[in-house]
Amino acid sequence: MHVDAATLGAVGVIVVGLATAAGAWIGKRGENRVSQSGAVLGGYSSLVDNLQEERDKAQQNLAENEVRLAAAYAELAGERAGKAELLTQITELTTENARLHARIAELGGTPS
Repeated sequence: MHVDAATLGAVGVIVVGLATAAGAWIGKRGENRVSQSGAVLGGYSSLVDNLQEERDKAQQNLAENEVRLAAAYAELAGERAGKAELLTQITELTTENARLHARIAELGGTPS
């Protein structure tokens, strides 16, 4: 088998072209991996930032709610103390009314 120089040159050009294409394709895959890796890390960083912001807002809301809750408990305690005071006054007045009714009856009057 005898191959002339033109055929040999054409085969060489084809082989070099294929090698160049394969190298470019492999290089592009590596570049894509690096790009995807960077995108994943950037996305992860963004996600972490968002989660930290959400956590900070939740902690701030919790602190505000705890302040409002403490104020509500204080108000309730004040109302309970006021209610207890009113109940004491009612008891005292009822006792005084009963004593006065009895005293009026002792004196010959009719309690109204």
